[in-house]
Amino acid sequence: MFSHTSRKTFPHYKCLHEHYANYNVASLSNKQRLIENTFLEEGITFTVYGDNQGTERIFPFDLIPRIIPQKEWQLIEEGLTQRLIALNLFLHDIYHEGQIIKDQVIPESVVKTAAHYRPEMQGVKVSRDIYIQICGTDLIRDDAGNYLCLEDNARCPSGVSYLLENREAMKRAFPNLYSQYRVKPVDNYPDLLLKTLQHLSPRQGHGPVCVLLTPGAYNSAYFEHTFLARKMGIEIVEGRDLIVLDAYVYMRTTKGLEQVDVIYRRLDDDFLDPLCFREDSMLGVSGLMEAYMKGNVALANAVGTGVADDKVIYAYVPEIIKYYLDQEPILQNVPTYLAWREKDRSYILSHLDSLVVKSANESGGYGMLMGPCATKKELQNFAKKIENEPRNFIAQPVISLSRHPTICEDLSIEGRHVDLRPFVLYGDSIEIISGGLTRVALNKDSLIVNSSQGGGSKDTWVLND
Repeated sequence: MFSHTSRKTFPHYKCLHEHYANYNVASLSNKQRLIENTFLEEGITFTVYGDNQGTERIFPFDLIPRIIPQKEWQLIEEGLTQRLIALNLFLHDIYHEGQIIKDQVIPESVVKTAAHYRPEMQGVKVSRDIYIQICGTDLIRDDAGNYLCLEDNARCPSGVSYLLENREAMKRAFPNLYSQYRVKPVDNYPDLLLKTLQHLSPRQGHGPVCVLLTPGAYNSAYFEHTFLARKMGIEIVEGRDLIVLDAYVYMRTTKGLEQVDVIYRRLDDDFLDPLCFREDSMLGVSGLMEAYMKGNVALANAVGTGVADDKVIYAYVPEIIKYYLDQEPILQNVPTYLAWREKDRSYILSHLDSLVVKSANESGGYGMLMGPCATKKELQNFAKKIENEPRNFIAQPVISLSRHPTICEDLSIEGRHVDLRPFVLYGDSIEIISGGLTRVALNKDSLIVNSSQGGGSKDTWVLND
């Protein structure tokens, strides 16, 4: 399969190259089919909202793993650790002293007009002073091979279940190849996640009771919710399974009420508590915010972390790192233009056909304009949106994401654009899973890797040496 290529093979891919050269189309097709059948049988799916042809889909999986040498991974670890520490200091600051605003590093209006800024959190002490316990930062590589941060996912980052299942699939499909590489394990993630949650418990000297709060079976990531709860050995609950009494949270069980210490919530702030946020929410728990603000229950991630997800705040992360840590960023951002700045807005509008424009608070590839691929009408419509709501848009140059050999529908092998979502846990210490979810744009020349937009995934092998 690989014998046709004349491109240079990196040293750490040499063994893989030789191994795959021994497979023909039929054998690879058979392995692909077996993995897809396993994923289907185990319910490893995601939901596509608004899809009239059926919402449940297998997350497409590519058989060629991404391999990252240890030295390269060490740089990623250092950069992500630095970034997460700085973002947590930033969140604590804006909800308490607001010194970064007073020092005019970031305008107050930018922070307080962020869609997920929560004034209710002003002065509230969160457990262990940690706001982001679970983070998924998306990384890309540019033409020079440098890793760049594309965005931070600090509210409810998803995808780690696919990372874990992808590893199991590769070990089953290519046991000999896997054994030849010294690949760092990823199967300790559920244990590390549980320890991270337990670290937040407000009840000392008592075995923490942790639960995973899900919006329910119709959520796009419901498979992941059930998967993680099962792996951690904790209960998965919906809002109706919890009740607040005297500012404490309890879980309904067959043996009566059981006090809950930590909630790993997989729903946004808006739906947590109808008494505090959206009155029409049927997903949350009435009175949960009172219990939370009194320190009687911990939430991961903390309420109000969504400010760090805002793509306008993203543009300030290098300044945030310098301000709180007095360090230069180890991982750089993609150059970003802010539409709320008059000079930037003028540039964006005059170069719209050559930029990527993003809505400040959309995700999953939605609310985005790929200027070079857009029609004249799409460009005009986006220009109006930018002029009407400049605070809510950023623009970036089109970065040519690195490509990785990928098996196409006709079973030929071609380069496809990829990104990387490592998962970072912040409990007693910062732990970064050795590998991440490599997402791949399966459509030729596409730069959009999101599953909802036709993307797939690969296993990511971080080498021991």
